[in-house]
Amino acid sequence: MRAERLIAVLMLLKRHDRVTASTIAAELGVSERTVLRDIEALSLSGVPVYAERGRHGGFSLVPGYRTDLTGLTVEEATSLLAGTGRLDSPAFASAMRKVTAAIPEAYRGTAVRAAQRVLVRPEGFVRRPEELHALDPVQFAVFAGRRIRTRYRPRDADEARERLLDPVGLIIAGDTWYLVAHGAGSREGTEERMYRLSRMSEVEVLDEPAVRDEDVDLDEIWQRRRAAFRSSFDPVDVVVDCAPADVETLRATALSAETLSDAGDRQRVGLRFADHRHAAGALWGLMFDRDIVVLEPEWVRETLADRARAVLARH
Repeated sequence: MRAERLIAVLMLLKRHDRVTASTIAAELGVSERTVLRDIEALSLSGVPVYAERGRHGGFSLVPGYRTDLTGLTVEEATSLLAGTGRLDSPAFASAMRKVTAAIPEAYRGTAVRAAQRVLVRPEGFVRRPEELHALDPVQFAVFAGRRIRTRYRPRDADEARERLLDPVGLIIAGDTWYLVAHGAGSREGTEERMYRLSRMSEVEVLDEPAVRDEDVDLDEIWQRRRAAFRSSFDPVDVVVDCAPADVETLRATALSAETLSDAGDRQRVGLRFADHRHAAGALWGLMFDRDIVVLEPEWVRETLADRARAVLARH
């Protein structure tokens, strides 16, 4: 564990001109005393690290010092290559720290700005299979900074309409891809919007630069838009009885899930859905091949029973 931490400290020193012990401690989740011992160990091993005292002091590497060491562990490499990394995953954060430090200085800024244009979130709004014919051209436009013309069908709309968009970034939430973009020609300062790629068609990448900020915080956009999406509904709470193997499926379908009791072979789970339609639709889709029993509220039980009776009547 200490060898891993020493590599991480070295990578942080390479990444910053000057970094304080408190910053390193917060990044690695250790005490400042531990950081000071690690700095001393690096110095004794021949790494040219020196300290600057004072208000703007900290630790630095001698200018021009280089190392080809990246120190990626199997877990870190898997997190990167398998695309399973999360922003709050220690392995993913450590891997990205080492990869960033290994990028030549001349290209580091460009690479970091490009990485800002994609955010992967494990949780989405609602998970459904996606058609992603638009992904390749949209992805190209995001990284190239090019404007696009596309046809987009909003939720609950019957027809798609032409849109001229300035791509800002891509967010992959659950199984759903979103393009964050501004409408081309929008006034400066207007709020960005999110477009589901599965509702896009006929994407044309134009030979025009996208009008957008140099830097972007996709996680802030995601949190803000997700909160606004949830607040637009009247949430519904449902309690179900299910087999332990079905809990993760329920968790992925609902907005949130909480285990209320665990009897070993059965669990009672509290679920929150966006609204009445979301609750009835999601649970109905799970009833046929899973041992799930709705306990409350009664109106959900009645809705599902009515649907089942209608199916039987037709057959």
